[in-house]
Amino acid sequence: MKVRIICVGKLKEKFFRDAADEYIKRLTPFTKVEVIEIKDEKAPQNYSDEQVRAVKDKEGEKILEKLGPHYTIALDPYGRMLSSEELSTHMERLMNTGKSTVNFVIGGSNGLSESVLRRADMKLSFSKMTFPHQLFRVMLLEQIYRAFKISQGGTYHK
Repeated sequence: MKVRIICVGKLKEKFFRDAADEYIKRLTPFTKVEVIEIKDEKAPQNYSDEQVRAVKDKEGEKILEKLGPHYTIALDPYGRMLSSEELSTHMERLMNTGKSTVNFVIGGSNGLSESVLRRADMKLSFSKMTFPHQLFRVMLLEQIYRAFKISQGGTYHK
């Protein structure tokens, strides 16, 4: 299985880049990871709901271009919450049913457009809490790594 992380924005802080690179390196024995960064759209300082929707729609168009025919999991605060074990089981099922590539999509600071959420095969939430955008990519990579370790019976999860 190949894992693609499609995300809006770049990791600006070196410590976030280093952490993401570490998990990508740890994932190498299990899967190929591709990170696709979409340029975030600039919005005015005090923007209206309509302007927020327009920003999400522009980012969404760019995301949709990158998804291809692959199984897509959108990270959304209103999505389904899974334990690490359940995520591992879900990913195993995807592999066993011939899904060779899985997209994980992280939106910009305003979230994902409705068109991306409709296109997603699954909406996944990590928590009802709000996390810093850059930290979230590291958290996602760590959970993907954990899912592979669980499925291999590794001790990392304990």
